[in-house]
Amino acid sequence: MTRTPVEELDALVIGAGVTGLYQLYCLLQIGLDARIYEAGDAIGGTWYWNRYPGARLDSESWSYAYSFSEELLRDWNWTESFVGQPELERYLNHVADRFELRPQIRLGARVRSAIFDEATNRWQVETEDGRRASTRFLIAATGLLSAHHLPDIPGIESFQGESFHTSRWPHDPVNFTGKRVGVIGTGSTGVQIIPEVAKECAHLTVFQRTPNYCSPLGNSPITPEQMDEIKATYPEVFATCRQNVGGFIHDPDPRSTFDVTAEEREAFYEDVWGQPGFAKWFGNFSDLMTNREANEIYCEFVRRKIRERVNDPEVADKLCPKNHHYGAKRIPLETRYYETYNRDNVLLVDVGEDPIERITPTGLKTGSASYELDVLIYATGFDAATGEVTRMDIRGVGGRPIQEHWADGATMYMGLGTAGFPNLFFENGALFCNFTRCAEASAEFVSGCIDYMREHGFERIEADPEAEERWVEHAESLTVNRLTSDVTNWADGTNIPGKPKGAIFYSAGFNAYLKVCEEVAAKGYEGFRLE
Repeated sequence: MTRTPVEELDALVIGAGVTGLYQLYCLLQIGLDARIYEAGDAIGGTWYWNRYPGARLDSESWSYAYSFSEELLRDWNWTESFVGQPELERYLNHVADRFELRPQIRLGARVRSAIFDEATNRWQVETEDGRRASTRFLIAATGLLSAHHLPDIPGIESFQGESFHTSRWPHDPVNFTGKRVGVIGTGSTGVQIIPEVAKECAHLTVFQRTPNYCSPLGNSPITPEQMDEIKATYPEVFATCRQNVGGFIHDPDPRSTFDVTAEEREAFYEDVWGQPGFAKWFGNFSDLMTNREANEIYCEFVRRKIRERVNDPEVADKLCPKNHHYGAKRIPLETRYYETYNRDNVLLVDVGEDPIERITPTGLKTGSASYELDVLIYATGFDAATGEVTRMDIRGVGGRPIQEHWADGATMYMGLGTAGFPNLFFENGALFCNFTRCAEASAEFVSGCIDYMREHGFERIEADPEAEERWVEHAESLTVNRLTSDVTNWADGTNIPGKPKGAIFYSAGFNAYLKVCEEVAAKGYEGFRLE
């Protein structure tokens, strides 16, 4: 490792994904000397690392686009309603080149440590490849789903075949022809990769941990004429997203489930089920996510849809969730996922009934059977939101590690800052929504805050401990009796064994969060201590 000269910066952004690129753009616009340190060998973040077969958006492509540049919106043409990983990676590279961001991005620069120097109010940063930086502001745009998670299964290292985590997929295509493949996990990633692998391999065994209410994606090509119509309505698209609880283009029906007759309700369900994307979730009756009785009626409708598509009644029953409500976990959107289980070369193993005991050199063993495999794919998810942060050595006031500060669960004010870690902002951990909409909101808030500090002569900012505590209590109060509290969930960290539950997501919704950001900024960044 070669130590390089220290880069003296105004701001350093960790991560060159959707948020990091826009954050860099915003910082450069206000005249800061800013850089990105990116662990990967190319930009793109999620859309660089997740290149597994079938990887694609579940937000409508045009609603996922950056909204800050009319020229960019005019120039870029989406090819599908829900585009795949290659097109998204091309889009982000296009953005980096169009706005001349690339010279300020350092690739292959995984941050190892960041230590706050109280004497100078600066962060001293080092990367694993020996780069060093001293920066006034440190911004962790490390992604919501970036720290991949491997389950603690005995024998993982003993497997002699090929094995992959979906979030670290090889750049070269993987050949499944003639091979026996196992996939562990049936969340959003598993639901996308399973139909693709099944088409090619000799045999596929799916090890299902938790069945999900997978819903049809409804993807389709976008014609040039349709793209012209989309471009003409971009202002309305983004206005709708700003008013929507999830930042999507789907507005809930103002009626409740019980405002209509059973026949009208069934017709409504059929209508939303036939619409693309998250319409069947965010465009549903207004009480879907607050009334358990109402939600269960819709759950049974979805279970019926699953059973209609799977030939074997026993397999269909295993694929039907029974221990959580629709929307309690993020809904995987699928294309011919359930039909995959009608193939002769596909076997479903419910590891809830027959748990995995260990990985063997030649496959996988459950309590009752052994499965010989040539390839093993881990679609086992992420240590969400804070996972990438806690894998770095970040030390704040008094040298206190971030891991110690969050030992009882991650706490943040507005999902952006935490007491004892001055001039450090976190992004992508504030709330669940259409990702680019959240990314733009957080990047604009942070750059606006830094600009305010420069204008008023402030050198240091951190979350006020009491404000942070009140925010966490408020965030937790919003989750009481919500359906998402019924099950383990990556949104609160309970999918990771031993990880303390943290209420960092603001479940009042994107539209409400935007108002909070505006109010806090208007009051001189109330809730933060500025010195």
